[in-house]
Amino acid sequence: MIRTAPEGRPFIIAAWIIALALLLAAWRSGAVEWWVVAIVWMLLSLWVVAFFRDPERAWARGENLIVAPADGKVVGVIEIDESAFFGNRTIRVSIFMNVFDCHVNRYPSDGTVAYRHYHAGAFGHAAAEKASLSNEQATIGLTTPRGKLVVRQIAGLVARRIVTDHPVGTAVHQGDRLGMIRFGSRVDLFMPLGTRVLVGPGDTTRAGVTVVAQWS
Repeated sequence: MIRTAPEGRPFIIAAWIIALALLLAAWRSGAVEWWVVAIVWMLLSLWVVAFFRDPERAWARGENLIVAPADGKVVGVIEIDESAFFGNRTIRVSIFMNVFDCHVNRYPSDGTVAYRHYHAGAFGHAAAEKASLSNEQATIGLTTPRGKLVVRQIAGLVARRIVTDHPVGTAVHQGDRLGMIRFGSRVDLFMPLGTRVLVGPGDTTRAGVTVVAQWS
């Protein structure tokens, strides 16, 4: 049985209601065209269930390690200013999630949610560098036993809602669910300079499982 994210259940229910209606129409008409449409929609409905999967990942890597906040592919590791919460230079690891990746995001470390900010914006290609400035996004700042971290959820071409679960002041644990982004997106992880990054462009990650960095 696939566990699904609550945010996706209305989409799943709607997809399967349409699928059943199309199957009924195909059965009543007997037309090949209706059967083709019904089968295609059934496949789409299965994909919607898979997209909104929310697997259990009870991992604990330890406070000296930082885990990936998202499933996907690393598309960039750069040094950059992060003014929202850090207020200085940081190391940023960018993870792009395609439409086949699990889109539930997770906390990279134990800590406390100290900052939240939502920015309405465009819906350009999430892997592009300009998406970090122009796209819809939500920023979560954490204070941890080893220092600050920022997770930034960035909407993509077909993403139309960012979900962030916890308010400021919430104590969270490494690997806990942070939220999700619907239908294609990117997650940026900002860490202090000096953090030892253990992944590079092209590497794949699993949220809450893959170790992406080690505190200095």
